[in-house]
This record gives sequence, structure tokens and C-alpha cells, in this order.
Amino acid sequence: MKCDILIIGAGPAGIFTALELLKKESRKQIIIVEKGKAIEKRKCPKAATGHCMQCAPCHITTGFSGAGAFSDGKLSLSCEVGGDLPELIGTDKAQDLIHYTDQIYLSFGADTKVEGIQYTEEIKAIRKRAIMAGLKLVDCPIRHLGTEKAQEIYFSIEQYLISKGVEILFESECRDLILEENKCIGGYISRKGKDTEIYASYTIVAAGRRGAEWLESRCEAHGVEHLPGTVDIGVRVEVRNEIMEQVNNVLYESKLIGYPKPFKNKVRTFCQNPGGFVSRENYDNNLAVVNGHSFKEKKSENTNLAILCSHNFNEPFNQPIAYAQKVGELTNMLGAGQILVQRFGDILDGKRTWEKELSRSNIRPTLSDAVAGDITAAMPYRAMTNIIHFIEAVDLVVPGFAAAETLLYSPELKFYSNRIKMDADLRTNIKGLYCLGDSSGWTRGLMMASAMGVLMGRKIVEQEEN
Repeated sequence: MKCDILIIGAGPAGIFTALELLKKESRKQIIIVEKGKAIEKRKCPKAATGHCMQCAPCHITTGFSGAGAFSDGKLSLSCEVGGDLPELIGTDKAQDLIHYTDQIYLSFGADTKVEGIQYTEEIKAIRKRAIMAGLKLVDCPIRHLGTEKAQEIYFSIEQYLISKGVEILFESECRDLILEENKCIGGYISRKGKDTEIYASYTIVAAGRRGAEWLESRCEAHGVEHLPGTVDIGVRVEVRNEIMEQVNNVLYESKLIGYPKPFKNKVRTFCQNPGGFVSRENYDNNLAVVNGHSFKEKKSENTNLAILCSHNFNEPFNQPIAYAQKVGELTNMLGAGQILVQRFGDILDGKRTWEKELSRSNIRPTLSDAVAGDITAAMPYRAMTNIIHFIEAVDLVVPGFAAAETLLYSPELKFYSNRIKMDADLRTNIKGLYCLGDSSGWTRGLMMASAMGVLMGRKIVEQEEN
């Protein structure tokens, strides 16, 4: 098979590359290869069975729009949030891209309401408490799509791309890249049990967090210049809505950053879901990790958010993804393959949590098949110490956050550690090869990955015009 542009991965970065090319009236033939299914065919069976069926690949993380279709669908509208793309292209350009990309989401039906900009005096009060606690508050405007609405929006985008002639090969996997004399000319694709080769002038890898390890292995095999970057290890915290009520109403999502003693690693909150639900995702090798999402209409009595501890490794160790996976595997082992949950008070008391103790609390876990246990038996000491001290600091900003009954789920892992070396035109050292989105190490989350895709589309048009 031959095409002009081959995109590996139908997540936000790949999708918005194709969208921008169409908006610029490019006549290039585009093929998108996606390991999962079309969005209308992505169905997590847990809603019917009550427990994870360990689908391979996982319907929550794989398929058109990637993990974004089953996330709570928050678009961060500030370039201060969502990765390091501003370091590559400049802050002003990154912010302009976000604004432009946001308009595209609106054109496909995103909610016009923006959270976190109405209550300036209340935000000042929250920031004051954060400063007193030694934390930094990043008050980022949020456009909340909601899990169910996000799926509708991405379905509309999917149908639009297909109607405009973009060929999307679902349930197809890129096994390897095709290189010839230090130039990428396509990919080896496995589709429906058959192997084929797709040749292209531009090969764009936008494999998402799930594809980060695969991309790292291809970089090693083909000499694509890259650096091991940051990997995040942490927990998903769940509290009653009453505890988070002010922050939920004023900011919707509180982005707090701290550097707790004694290690002073960066620790931050991420992906806050008012009235949300804790969820499970499956990665390769049956690795179960915890996440969270929230719907526009369906609400729970709880709020959940991630607390992530950033780890950077230098010589001689350079496999941060593998390190995080080992932490996850050990935690899964203690939970007999399930997500572990523990009360914060039990962690401080040095004991495990029992199922009967969970039933006595004000908080009812929204992840019903999580196993009560001891996450500290698997969590590295450094990370666990950072998390405990960070939770105690957040309690000064949000009283009750560090209550004894606060729930901690583990493992929460973010795989975006492989940072591809590229210039401001997104060119790698391999001609014809481009890497976008979370798997590239430059973005984290829907909006920044989408914006990077828009930039890629523009760069292709510019190159063709020149």
C-alpha cells in the first residue's frame, strides 16, 4: 500500500493532524493505523459484568481518540498545563495553538462553558492557603466535555474524517517502521492476521501513552535520538464531594504542585473529577492501572484525583518506563490482579485496610472491584513518603483531605518518559519520521496533544508549499 501520510495511532495528536490537513485543503492521501476499534464499537464490558474482563487490547485505552474517549474529557486551556511543548515552540505560539484547537472542539459540539474563571476572589483565597502550605496553585481554565459527551464529539470527528476520504485501518497494529538509508519510508502493519507494508512520504507516530514503550523500543532499534525523561508514579485519591466542594465549585480542577521534604521531588495533583468515578485500565502484559473520569450528567457522591510523584533517572539507569511497570506489577500481585485500595489513616497507622473497615466509612469506593490491602508494600519508599507529606500539605488548603477515611488507590502510572529529540518544526534526526503527542514525551493530555497535531498538519502544508 502507498499513501502520502501514514499516521500511527488515532489518538488526539493523529486525529488533529488529519483535521488540520483537511482544513488547509490538502489533497494528500492519509492513512491512519489504529490498534483498537472505531469509537462506536468501543464498549467496556465491565458495566454489564461488574468486573474487568481484561480485554486485549483494552477498550478504554485503545481505539479511535485513544484514552480520551473514556476519560472525563477535560481540555486545559492554558499552555502552563499539559506538557513541555511550549519549551519547543515558544509560549505564545503554544497558547495560540490551544485557542485555535479549542475552536475546533467547539465546532464539533464541545460545551461552551469554561470552568475556573468566574470566582476571582475565591481563587485568591485558595491560592493564599496553598502558599501557606508550601504549594503552588495553577488555576487553569477548563472546558469539561464529560465522558459521554467526549465520545459523541470524537464520533463526529471520526465520521468527518472518513467522509473526507481519510482511510482509517482499525484493529491494525504497526509492528515496526520501515527505514532506508536513514530515512523513514513507512511501516510494517499487521491487520486481521496478515502483514502488509504501507509506504509514505511522511510517517507520523502518535501512539499515546500506551504506545510509549513500543516507540522507545523502535527508537533504540533505528537510532532515533531520544532521552529518557520523567515517569510519574502515584495514587488515585477519593474523598466525599463535601470535602472538595469549594474547590470543585470555584476551580473545578485544582492543580497543586509541591516539593515536599525530605526528597523535594515534584509532586502534583492531576485529573480531578468532581462527582466522578474511579476506573481501571489495562495495559500490555495485563498490567492494571487506576484512573478516573466524570460524566456530564451521571454523578457520584465522591471526587477523585491523582497525586503523582515525578521520577527522573540518569546514568547508569535509563529505563524509567520499565521501572514504573515493575511497581505496577508488584502492586497488581498484592491485589491478585486487581487495583489495591487503602485508607489514608491505615497507612499512617502502619496497617493494611480490610473490606469490613471500608464498609464503615462515609466514603463508598466507586471502583467496586478494588481490593482492600496495603499499597505501601509495593510503593517505593521515596514515592510513598512524598505522597504522604503532599496529602498533609493539601489538607491545609482543603481541610479534611487528609482524613483517616480518605481512600488511596494504586497503581496510578503515567508512561510518557521517552522524549524524542526534535526541532521546532517537529523534525527528528530520521528524515520522514515525526513523533507526536504523549508517546513523544512532549505532551500530557488531550488539549496539548491535539494542538501538537494541528502544528504537524501546518508543518506538512508549509513543507509542500516550499
